[in-house]
Amino acid sequence: MSIESLPEWLLPAWRDLRARGERLPHALLLCGPAGSGKRLFATHFARALLCRTPDARGFACGHCADCTWLAAGNHPDLFTVIPAADEEEAEDADATEGGKKEKARSTQIVIDQVRSLQAALEIGSGGHAGGRRVVILDPAEAMNVAAANALLKSLEEPVGSTVFLLLSHVPRQLLPTIRSRCQVIDFPRPARAVAQAWLEQQGVKDAALLGFASGLPLAARELAQGARGELRRQLAAELGRLDSLDPLKLAADWEARLKSRPALECGFAMPDLLDWLQRWLADGVRVAHGLPPACFEDARADLARLAQGRAERYLEAYRAIQAHRRAAQHPLNARLFLEDIALCLRRTTA
Repeated sequence: MSIESLPEWLLPAWRDLRARGERLPHALLLCGPAGSGKRLFATHFARALLCRTPDARGFACGHCADCTWLAAGNHPDLFTVIPAADEEEAEDADATEGGKKEKARSTQIVIDQVRSLQAALEIGSGGHAGGRRVVILDPAEAMNVAAANALLKSLEEPVGSTVFLLLSHVPRQLLPTIRSRCQVIDFPRPARAVAQAWLEQQGVKDAALLGFASGLPLAARELAQGARGELRRQLAAELGRLDSLDPLKLAADWEARLKSRPALECGFAMPDLLDWLQRWLADGVRVAHGLPPACFEDARADLARLAQGRAERYLEAYRAIQAHRRAAQHPLNARLFLEDIALCLRRTTA
């Protein structure tokens, strides 16, 4: 399986790490928000470490036996640890014919996964051909406390020439002992001009998506190409007509959309909806104070019409939804929960 090239803003970090050669740390913590490119970077780096004949820039050659195994997804020295829920393949995401729901799967990286990794690493000390072994753990903050404590032993006493690549969206959620045993590589946002130019090269013409993705071009491209982009457009259109829509009907539409196949396939859930609504309200506050919207640039006209002179109401609604976020994962009644939010939003237009 081929992978895309690294964007230019990630190349300085690449050159720095590849220049270290054998002085490479045994554990790297790649930090940055989702969509910053750290996952793509980790994939390239793992392949380069396992390749027998990397090219002049340090990238995997793509032709040797190791690269062939990597492309097929079965290299014996590459270990990937992800949340248990992502490892399991659900036979049916909906309720079964008997009305029983599928057993809930863990969204954490659990101790059994770490112990299985450790057992695999203990078989031989230098990989299948005496070279490196690479472990990708993504995201590191998904480890529960037991799993994190178990991993500490491997980080303190790595087996052979194993290199750990820990990816983290929120590194402050990691145990300090985990962070202290890794060298941190930060993945900052590229300059807006650089990000916009890259998106145009990728065929993404909607400039507003970059602001909505917090300046992260890979996340903006995913929005443009996936179901989330259409969900965003639907929501922006509804919020732009908030003063004329029935809030109870709006809540019913949101509930149906959250249960739709596109939303389920792209992982769009209640916490995401609340996050997007708060972005709209934050933009309303900005526009009411004469500033341009940060996330919904393409809805500037609607925001100007709805939010003008209503900064306090938008701020109050923002705080109200923030209070709702505590129950967003498991509301007792999803419809009533959404109706309360829709009524709160409707009051901003009064």
